[in-house]
Amino acid sequence: MSSSSAPVPPTTTPELAAGQPPHVVIFPSPGMGHLIPLTEFAKRLIPRFTFTFAVPTAGEPSSAQRSFLSALPAGIDSVFLPSVSMSDVPSDARIETLMSIMVSRSLPSLRDLLLSRSPVAVLLVDLFGTDAFDVAFEVGITPYIFFPSTAMGLSLFLHLEKLDESVSCEYADLTEPVKIPGCVPVHGRDLLDPVQDRKNDAYKWVLHHCKRYKLAKGIIVNSFEAVERGAIRALVQAEPAVYPVGPLVQTCSPEQPTECIKWLDRQPRGSVLFVNFGSGGTLSTEQQKELALGLARSEQRFLWVVRSPNDAVANATYFSVDGESDPLQLLPSGFLDETAGRGLVVPKWAPQIEVLSHGSTGGFLTHCGWNSILESVVHGVPLITWPLYAEQKMNAVMLTEDLKVGLRPVAGKDGIIRGDEIARVVRELMEGEEGKRIKDRMVELKVAAKVALSEDGSSTKALIEIAKQWETKV
Repeated sequence: MSSSSAPVPPTTTPELAAGQPPHVVIFPSPGMGHLIPLTEFAKRLIPRFTFTFAVPTAGEPSSAQRSFLSALPAGIDSVFLPSVSMSDVPSDARIETLMSIMVSRSLPSLRDLLLSRSPVAVLLVDLFGTDAFDVAFEVGITPYIFFPSTAMGLSLFLHLEKLDESVSCEYADLTEPVKIPGCVPVHGRDLLDPVQDRKNDAYKWVLHHCKRYKLAKGIIVNSFEAVERGAIRALVQAEPAVYPVGPLVQTCSPEQPTECIKWLDRQPRGSVLFVNFGSGGTLSTEQQKELALGLARSEQRFLWVVRSPNDAVANATYFSVDGESDPLQLLPSGFLDETAGRGLVVPKWAPQIEVLSHGSTGGFLTHCGWNSILESVVHGVPLITWPLYAEQKMNAVMLTEDLKVGLRPVAGKDGIIRGDEIARVVRELMEGEEGKRIKDRMVELKVAAKVALSEDGSSTKALIEIAKQWETKV
């Protein structure tokens, strides 16, 4: 890890050619969950700016990355940086460690790209890209951070150095909830995964990045006040300046409808529970069987995106689903026959935006990734929260205890959520009184999201303020 002391910025900035829009280089951490909101952010600023995505790699980029980046509109191009070796990294290294090392080892290639694209007005990194600040300052470019998760998560990041100094035990062992500025209190066991083991390199990397956040000129966060009022108001007082520009989500594609959309067309309005654990989420073998049992016992309609189970880690497909075996062969015997007609199981992937925006979708069982949550909010779909990794437990606490737009099934002492509990929660969301209240609240947030993104909305104003700042950097 590099030093957290502030490098000294040069006093000169490259000149911009007359009539040429300012150019921004975006340096994302690995993973589709980071790429998606960053590209939506860039789209909002075309043609006022042009963009290059400098994507770090360790091996061959996934087909998902290639197809996604190749479809970006004019004004946004992308470069896969030369692959870095990760052969010396321990096989049990956590995902935050892997991402941070990949970013760090890609800095020489990033420096070459910045110099070749000169003049560059701004370098925009995401939450694990702060080591790139050194390169930015060296070549005379102003760095900003794009935080693709919650304002609550950002508030924790800005507070973590102080928390680290004041707490000696593991956070999960604290008897009182952790008070994050502006947020609902969170038990230490529900804080994001990489801070659960303070001796692990993942925690050291997260703390390292958090200490460097103050070196950024500003932090852009993919959230808005109606969904995180307390956290955002607390962040207004923070340094550096914070700009809430959300919800930034993908829109529906105009392609031909898939089989699952055609199936939804035949279902009653608001009757289907969508079950999807995101691009990276996986369940254990036993938990997947219990989920199947619960969906069958609920007697509710469902659309389930199923992946092969993994008994080692919950984010087994985070970097790529390429090469995954057929998960339909691993479902409990008789499940597909028992649920035929009211349930549809699709392997590996479904068009999530199209599903959430469909009139037949009445609920979403989600891993609580922030992209998925914002997509639910934009389309007014109530939630069953099933967090798996990263900051998802924190998100679940916010959704169920603060916003009250989701139900959270209770796991047994062995950590497994049993079929009867799953069936109970599914029925409550889709048919119960609490489910109706949650649906009403989610509709209110849907309206608030539309207002935030309107011409005079808070997120649009924040976006304009950022654009004005960036135009002064050239």
